[in-house]
Amino acid sequence: MSGFDTNPFADPVDINPFQDPSVTQLTNASQSGLDEFNPFSESSQLTNVARTTPATQPSGHSQPAVLQTSVEPTPQAVAAAAQAGLLQQQAELERKAAELEKKERELQSNAASINPRQNNWPPLPKRCPIKPCFYQDFSADIPADYQRICKMLYYLWMLHSITLLLNLLACLAWFTVASERGVDFGLSILWFILFTPCAFLCWYRPIYKAFRSDSSFSFFVFFFIFFCQIAIYVIQAVGIPGWGDSGWIAALSELHGNAAVAIIMMVVAGFFTLCAALSLFLLKQVHSLYRRTGASFQRAQEEFSQGILTNRGFQNAAAGVASSAAQNAFRGN
Repeated sequence: MSGFDTNPFADPVDINPFQDPSVTQLTNASQSGLDEFNPFSESSQLTNVARTTPATQPSGHSQPAVLQTSVEPTPQAVAAAAQAGLLQQQAELERKAAELEKKERELQSNAASINPRQNNWPPLPKRCPIKPCFYQDFSADIPADYQRICKMLYYLWMLHSITLLLNLLACLAWFTVASERGVDFGLSILWFILFTPCAFLCWYRPIYKAFRSDSSFSFFVFFFIFFCQIAIYVIQAVGIPGWGDSGWIAALSELHGNAAVAIIMMVVAGFFTLCAALSLFLLKQVHSLYRRTGASFQRAQEEFSQGILTNRGFQNAAAGVASSAAQNAFRGN
């Protein structure tokens, strides 16, 4: 009956959630720790010092900042520095030039070992102490389209040399029948010795190089000198007495003296006339080929300037002149 004696409308028993054993244990432990903490004890002071160590100040006495005054260099110092810079640049350029020359020699030696091109002109016997000076091979150097005209110019040079030799013999025959013609004989020797190699070097080799490398500058050199050569042929064919030429005037003037000598001189005059006619014909042929190659005067100028600037002797001379001028200018200052 006791279960029925309880009042269901009575207030329930108050339950305190903070009376739980786990909560009360933690609360008591934290309170005990706070009670035992003494901020003025020696251990706590050491701990606080370790935690709040101030930043150390730099040792030594501090000095005030000093404002540096700017010092302007003297003109002598500037000139000396500039001269030293120029000398250093010149030494660097000389070093690079020596390296390039060394590499060029190595390349030339390698090319010579791979494909040796020994000089073969003029064709001299092996026992001769004088060796050939030029390399000439039409099939290897000259394109097929230009080989014919190049060979014709070579044959023209050979005819030119033979004509000068015949002129020397004709003047000798003239001198034998007329002693006053010694000047003509002496000049004929001079023309043979002078014009034979000059013609080869001055107009044949330039046209050979022009056909070989398609050089506009070589074409212009050939045109200028070959035109002068044609004018010389005309003068020689005319044969002014006293000029060392067995031309038409000199031959006709000898008809009244010795007919045999006059005939010889006429033959030489005919050779001079043939050389002039062939020269005009070949000049026209070369000019037509020149126009097909696309060469021009501007291109010739560029080749000339490049050849001058890459010339080793010109570079050394220009460097020496520039260095001496700079030194004189610095000494004057």
